Amino acid sequence: MARYPSLPLYLDKVQNLTTVYKQIQRWGAILTNELDSRDLNAQNTPSTHILTVVTITSIGRPKKGDISYSASSGKFRGYVSLGSETSWQDLN
Repeated sequence: MARYPSLPLYLDKVQNLTTVYKQIQRWGAILTNELDSRDLNAQNTPSTHILTVVTITSIGRPKKGDISYSASSGKFRGYVSLGSETSWQDLN
């Protein structure tokens, strides 16, 4: 989880504007870095492809990890790898 920096508050007295400007630049750089890290993690996280079909035979080229809901049987099925063989297996 990203840790977002908090913007420093200057309530006690007016500080040198250069110091305040540098603090805001530093805060912005930290925030940008955290957001970039979050986006990179989201892009590298695999998603699951869920298909809704009448029968699983209508899926032309399934990939490992695909999940389908077969409307004809009312079951969720997953395309899983069993050793060197991949096939559709009931999930429920």
